[in-house]
Formats: sequence, structure tokens, C-alpha cells
Amino acid sequence: MQSDLVHANPRSDTTERPVTDVMLYDPVDDWTSLDGRIILAVGCTYGSPEFDTLLQRAAAGNAAAVVVKAYGANLALLGSTADRHSVAMLVAPHDADWARLAALARSAVVGAAVDTVSGVRLGDLYAFANAIASITDGAASIVDTFGNVVGYSTLPGQPIDEIRRLTTLTLQEPEPPAFDPGFKKVYASDNALFMPSPYAGMDRLALAVRAGGELLGSIWVIDPGDEKRAAALQALDRMGDLAGLHMLNARAESDFGQRRSSDLIRTLVDDPPSAPFAAAQLGLDVAHEIAVAAFSIVRPERGNLDAVREVRRLLHLITTICNVQFGTSHSAVIDSVVYALLPADGANPRATQRRVIEEICTYANTITTGPLIASVGSIAPKIEQVAQSKDEALETLHYLGKLHRNGAWPDAQHIFGMYEDHRVPLGLLKIGHFVADAGLHFDDGIDRLRRHDQEHGTDYVPTLLAYFVHNTNISAMAASLQVHNNTVRYRMTRLAEDFELDLDDPNSRLWAWLRLSISELSGPS
Repeated sequence: MQSDLVHANPRSDTTERPVTDVMLYDPVDDWTSLDGRIILAVGCTYGSPEFDTLLQRAAAGNAAAVVVKAYGANLALLGSTADRHSVAMLVAPHDADWARLAALARSAVVGAAVDTVSGVRLGDLYAFANAIASITDGAASIVDTFGNVVGYSTLPGQPIDEIRRLTTLTLQEPEPPAFDPGFKKVYASDNALFMPSPYAGMDRLALAVRAGGELLGSIWVIDPGDEKRAAALQALDRMGDLAGLHMLNARAESDFGQRRSSDLIRTLVDDPPSAPFAAAQLGLDVAHEIAVAAFSIVRPERGNLDAVREVRRLLHLITTICNVQFGTSHSAVIDSVVYALLPADGANPRATQRRVIEEICTYANTITTGPLIASVGSIAPKIEQVAQSKDEALETLHYLGKLHRNGAWPDAQHIFGMYEDHRVPLGLLKIGHFVADAGLHFDDGIDRLRRHDQEHGTDYVPTLLAYFVHNTNISAMAASLQVHNNTVRYRMTRLAEDFELDLDDPNSRLWAWLRLSISELSGPS
């Protein structure tokens, strides 16, 4: 954990201490034993009475170390305080995530003495699933608490059923564990269980995986049959601790890798001067052109568990398809929007990118019931211009989302579009923002028209729109407005006289049409 923690008082008596476990600090807990434990001091600030009490209890209980956040206190001050209480102190960055630190610490504690277990690299859940399948003589799957299949065996000749085929294809259980009676039964047991299949498929053996009291997931093995079942169940029980070790390492590696990738992609799309550095860290060839794609799931509520889970599934789907299509994938979740970097290789890269987005939308039905909106910015010829492609993708995404909310595609399950498909309305919206920011929307008659319509129930704005749409044709205007020709002529006279709109002047006509077009595009959604 070198990059995450700094030792405040590094001496042999504080660094060479045996470690047995990791625990989160809770001042109301009745601590029975602290011997050899690393204590994460969540919510404790230097100088508070609670902070001193924690250090006293840690020292008295022979804790291995206390992990704290400095919150403004300098390292020398923290070191002297730790020495005064005779306790080892490790300092975490102020913005560190306690849950991630806990996972890293537990992983480090359990795996400190080994890099591999039975020839399997720590955290390689696919290799570990193969080891389980070999020992139990049944195809194995490892599932996290969200129902994601994080590893499965690939040994030839072992029988599998349709459920196994489906879950290894989608990397997702059909029913979330929180709502599945079988998962609940497994989670409630400390031992491996025989689980008869509720469907037409094969029976299973299953074991809940825990580490330090934390539920990490479960192992599921196709039942090897009556003669081998007892030995397989015993083998699963013996592998419980090893499974926890592997899952903790895998989660820590995944969290770090995803966070690092997400930070680099955010730098690439938001900070043009730093884009070459981020691209190098991501392994991107700066000589190759890139376009940014943006994806968002339309949901009535954001931020709840279901919404977060769907975004993670969407990220996995996009990563998988991009890997298949391009041989590589760089994608990340930024502010609930999933971004992907699409290479612009081949004779017709835009057609390839459009086809990939269409394929993602096609498979979106497997991960969400809500509509998926997808967009792609223009191809960036230089790595420093990737930020512009991202801005275009996001503008297009928001525009498509507004059209969807306004009923533009009532029967469409998913909506996607390229930036060039909507270049004109997006350009008009940019002009509208400029007009507003520059204070150019002076009292030019258009605002007075809108106020008059709202206050008196008149239809001057629709009449003026019809005037432009039908190129001043009175009969066509009257037909579209469903009024008499004379009514249209009367309204046009009033527009000129009462609201001082000089529609005979080309510049005035252009300004009025521009203002009306922008207003229609940016109106209420």
C-alpha cells in the first residue's frame, strides 16, 4: 500500500509488527482484542479527545497500527503524537476512500506472505475458478454480491447447463442475489451447501465467500454427482479462506485499475494540455485519430442502487463490444455518463463507429429496461482535440435526450446519433448561448410577442413561425394554422405595426427567424 499510506514514525519498533486483521474504528464498539490489528480511524481528527482516546486504546491493546487522515496536521506533529502513545501511525491522503483502503489493507494482510496460491496468481479469479473446478470435478463460477460473474472455469469436458451458458456470456446472474432465495440461503450458511436446481438445469454446490466478516460473494459449482458430492463440499469449505484472499486482491486491483483509467480518461477529455501525457499512460498512439462516444440510460431516478448497477453493467457492455470490434477499449464513467474512446482506423472509420454504437444499443436490452441514449463526437485529428470531440458528444447526448423527452421517438427503445447528424440544431443552440451570454437578446419584438401571447392568449408567435416555414405563402400559412387567409393577413399587419417587426428588411427577417429557431430548440423540455 506504499502509494496510499505514509508512515508517520518509521522505526524498527513500529514497522516490524505482526498484523492479523483490519478493522474500522467505532467509538461505541466493545473491542475485545486489538492484538495485531490495523485500525482505520474513520471520522477522527487530530487533536480531538476521541483521537487521543483511540490512540490510547490502540496502544493498550497492542494494535499493529492506526491509519489516520492528516486533515491539516503536519507529518512531524502526527509522528510525535504517535510516539507519545507508543503506537505505529500510518497517514492516508485526505481524499482517500476508506472502503478502498480497507479492501487494500485486508488484501495486503491476507496475502503478505504469498504471491500465488496453488500456482494461481492472487486475484486471478478465472485461474482460481479453474483450480476449484479441477478439485471438485464440476464447472465453477465466482459471483460477487451484485450478481456479477467475476470468474468462471474453462476446463474442457465438464458438463454445463443453459443457466451456466447464459451467465458466462452476459457475466451476470439472471436474478440479483438480494432477491434470489438460493443466494440468500447460501449467504446465511458458514459451510458449503448442496443446492437442488429450481429449474430444469443441473444441481449446484455453493459457498459464501467472506473475509474479516465482510461478505464478498459466492462460489457455485455444477454438482459432480452423488459419489463425488461429499468430497467436493469438503473441498469447497477448505477453499473458503483462499477464495476470500483472491476476491479481495481482485477487487483491490480492479478498483485501482478502474480509478486510474477513469482519472486518465477524464484528463484526456477535459484537459487538452495534459492530453498527451494521459494518452501515453493509457497506451494510446497519439498518431491515431479518436472520437469520443457518450452513453446515458434514461431513468426516472438517479443515484439509487439500481441506477448505479445499470451504469456499471453498461460500462462492462461497452468495454466488451469495443474490445471485440477494435481489439482494445478505453471507457469510464464520468458524472453518470459512460464515455468510450473509439479508434478512427480503416477506410471508413465513421461507418465503423456508427455500427459499433448501433450494436451497443442492440445489446442494451440485456442490461437495462430504460432507454439508452448514445452519441459520438467528431473525429479528433490530434490528441489535444479529443476534448472537443467529448464536448460534441455530450451536446449531442443532451439534445437527443431532450428530443426523446418531447416525444420525438415514441416507439424507439434506444436512440443514438452522430454529431454531424444534428450539426445544424446544435450550431443554432451554440448561437443561442452566445446571444444570451453577450446580452444580445434585447427587446427586439420577439420577447414582447411571447409575453403578449402568454398574457392575452393570442397566436402571434405560431403565426410568425408559419410565415418563415412556408416562405410567406399566406394560403399555406392559413392551412397550417387552421384559420382563414384574412386572419393571417390581419395578424401579419399587427406584427408589423404593434411589435415593430420590419419583415421587409432581410436582416430583420434573418434575426427574427434566428431568434425563433433558437427559442424553439431551447424551449421547455
